[in-house]
Parts: sequence; C-alpha cells; structure tokens
Amino acid sequence: MAGNFKRLFNFLALFSFVSVACFVLVLFYSRRSFEQVAKLLAKKIEASNKSSEMAPTPSAVSLTLGPCPDNPPDLVGPLLVEFDFGRTWEHVRKEVSPLLQKGGRFKPKDCVAKQKVAIIIPFRNRHEHLKHWLYYLHPILKRQLVDYGVYVINQDGEGVFNRAKLMNAGYVEALKEYDYDCFLFSDVDLVPLNDRNLYRCFDNPRHLAIGMDKFNFDLPYKTFFGGVASLYKHQYLKINGFPNTYWGWGGEDDDIYKRIVLRGMQVSRPDLLTGRYRMIKHQRDVHNDPNPKNPDKLFQTHWTMNADGINSLKYTVKSIEKDILYTFITVDIGSPE
Repeated sequence: MAGNFKRLFNFLALFSFVSVACFVLVLFYSRRSFEQVAKLLAKKIEASNKSSEMAPTPSAVSLTLGPCPDNPPDLVGPLLVEFDFGRTWEHVRKEVSPLLQKGGRFKPKDCVAKQKVAIIIPFRNRHEHLKHWLYYLHPILKRQLVDYGVYVINQDGEGVFNRAKLMNAGYVEALKEYDYDCFLFSDVDLVPLNDRNLYRCFDNPRHLAIGMDKFNFDLPYKTFFGGVASLYKHQYLKINGFPNTYWGWGGEDDDIYKRIVLRGMQVSRPDLLTGRYRMIKHQRDVHNDPNPKNPDKLFQTHWTMNADGINSLKYTVKSIEKDILYTFITVDIGSPE
C-alpha cells in the first residue's frame, strides 16, 4: 500500500514539474514573439511618419487644368477706343505688361487654351500705331483666354513694301518658337471695338475686320478680306500661304480670298456689330503706293497660287528683338523682279 502511494506521489511530482517547465517555455517564447511584434509595429509607425513628412501638402499638388471656356466670362462687349497720342511707351508697358512673358507671350493660368495663336503684324515705320495696338489688344487677348504670341515683322530698308510676303515670313518665324496651330494676321492700325470678336481660328478661314470706321462700319464689298484675318495652319498650307509677288499697295487680300474659294473653303465672319474696328488715321507710307500691275494678277491666281506662296518664300532675318510686349523681327524680303 505504501509503495503504491509513493509511486503516485512520484508521478504527480513529475507531472507538476513537466507542467511548470512547459508553462515557462510558453511564457518565454510568447514574450519574445510579443517583443518582435512590438518592434515590427514600431518600425511601421516610424516609416509611416516619414512618408507623411515627405508627402506634399494639398496646395503643393499640381492639379490638371481643364480647357478654357468657349465663351470667356470676363468679356465686356463694346469698347471705347481712343488714340491718345500723349500716351507713352512707359505707360503702355506699365499698364499691359503684367502676366506677359518676354516676346509678347501669354498663357491663361487657370485653364488650357484650345488653340495656340500666333498674331502676325506686317510692319514698317509705324511705331506710334504699334503702341496703340499693343495698349488695347493685350488686355483684350488676355480676357479672351488666348495662348498667344505677338510677332511684329518689320521690313528692312526703304524699298517697295510687300505686306503678304511679310506675313508669310511671320508664319515661318513664329513656328520656329512654338507649335502654333492658328495664325492671325493683323494690320497695325486696326483696333477692334468689341472684345467678343474672338482672336482665334474657326472651321473656315475667318475675316474679322468686316466693319471699319473708314467704310462707315460696313463691308466694302463681298470678297473683301483685308485688315484682320485668321487661318488654321492646315488652312494656310492648303492655299499655299499668301502670294509673294504683290509689291506696293493693293490686291493681295483679294488674291488670298480667291485662293480660299479655289481650294473649296468659305470665308466666315462675325456679325457687323461684333466685327467693328477703328482705324488709326495716317497717310499712306512712302514706297507703298498703289501698284497698277497688281489688279491684273488677280486674273492669274488659279494658275499662280501653286507656285507663288509659302513654297517659294525667300527672305533673310536681319535681327530679332524680344520685348515684353512683342517679338520684333526685321527681315530682308528683297525687291520686285
């Protein structure tokens, strides 16, 4: 009997010892696992804090801008245009240079313009007119939310003036600087009287200056295409640009109109109220007298347009000046043959 109690006691003692040993082992490894888990969590929290510090704040994140509206909200409609000849260049720069980039460039900051417009001005000895043009047009173009650049193409020397050839040179020079897809050609002495006359391109070549004050705000004749006009790049190339052979005053606008029609396009225009312009009065420039040979060339347009245009253009750049208000490019375009 005593032997049985002794064996039972030994068994219970061994069982207790093994149980305590197992409990100690479980407690030891559980503590190590807890420490490892704690260390892992600490590392994750530290990494998360670092990434939070490196992440940009919402204000620093660049947002994708949407397209500019077809009808810009800041347009005012009819404008009062007065040519104050006491206005100085310093005053003009102070008034209109904010937000402009060097070379007369501007981009809307809150939206993406749907077109990139090169504004090309054929020029010689018209600095007073240019001052008024810049004073009025830059604010208008900004309100119209146009991505644009102003290129003044100055004819070198005092030879016979050639407006259309200067415009061709302007087209080529503008494309060297930016991937413009719309080209607007404007005389330097014409200022619009309504900022809803949009300086952009349309489905058809656009004639904007349809109601000049010198014509009593009316279209002088149906095929008139003078003053201010715009064409998409593909429209311009479709008509082989403008003729290079119209030296002196007159004829090139009618030739351009014929090219458009001969290539199966139509001319679009704003209404007569929107398309009003005021012209700065001046005497005709020296060496820009009417050329009696020009009218006869209009009878040859359908034959000459394929060989006379952007594909036959020859000129030499003499200088390029980058002002905050414009890019001034002086070119040698030669002389009549």
